Amino acid sequence: MSRCCALLTWALLALLGLGVPRDDPNACCPIVPRREWKALASECSQRLSLPVRYVVVSHTAGSNCNTPASCLKQVQNVQHYHARTLGWCDVGYNFLIGEDGLVYEGRGWNTEGAHTGSTWNPMSIGISFMGNYMERSPPPRALRAAQSLLACGVVLGALSPRYEVKGHRDVQQTLSPGDQLYEIIRTWPHYSE
Repeated sequence: MSRCCALLTWALLALLGLGVPRDDPNACCPIVPRREWKALASECSQRLSLPVRYVVVSHTAGSNCNTPASCLKQVQNVQHYHARTLGWCDVGYNFLIGEDGLVYEGRGWNTEGAHTGSTWNPMSIGISFMGNYMERSPPPRALRAAQSLLACGVVLGALSPRYEVKGHRDVQQTLSPGDQLYEIIRTWPHYSE
């Protein structure tokens, strides 16, 4: 693209309000920050090289939560299990989705997760739906929250505009993200086996 075309494109995006600065916190759906769910301090230091190309969707396979209070407790439980029981540096996921329709910050956009092993963690964002989705689907508000988070990742430059969504079972031998959620994400526009 020539310099003139690039400048015209930038000007058009700015006029349409689409050229949102990458550090604009209002560019995204509401994300419950770590301090609000009273996260333990992270001991993680491995950074992701952004933008990443892949998003791996899983489920926690544990209890679901459908209110902000129950989801706050559940995300704390997941972090406690990962950090205290398994000895990881933090909760393994970059983000967690509650049935309350909220996104909970795990390791966030910049820190490598511990969700799918040494091959996929360095090149992906891990999103986990809190609950077990083998026999039931997450409610529409949780699915919308996940879709909004993905759009946010593109706007912030954390996800490549050509990102690919994968189910946890596509990259590791597991039943995650559960049969019902897996069938749903296979219909998403960026899904790729």
